[in-house]
Amino acid sequence: MRHRVKGRKLNRTWEHRKAMFKNMARSLIEHERIQTTVPKAKEVRRVIDKLVKWGLENTVHSRRMAYRILENRTLVKKLFEEIAPRYKDRPGGYLRLAKLAMPRKGDGAQLAIIEFVEEKKEKETAQEN
Repeated sequence: MRHRVKGRKLNRTWEHRKAMFKNMARSLIEHERIQTTVPKAKEVRRVIDKLVKWGLENTVHSRRMAYRILENRTLVKKLFEEIAPRYKDRPGGYLRLAKLAMPRKGDGAQLAIIEFVEEKKEKETAQEN
């Protein structure tokens, strides 16, 4: 029975899932947009939301917690100084998940693009109109 069990196993061991989500989180913070399968995107969203929440707190402890996942000082700095301040007035929903129409060629897996919601650009276009 799977009562009260969170998350998808994705046919991987716990260690593999943990490493995969760390790598995906690093790539997403570095490039601010990645393409992956829908189940992986839905799971990595949980990790990224936690990182952005820590970025909004901006304490020494939250930086250390983020460093445990990102393991890269430049990415932690980018998260805390560029990405998190965009969402200071937003209570949640920092990512957008857009499903792609064409499945992956090799195995037919449903693909998605996961990206940060751009607060900055939306506000600028609203002011221009």
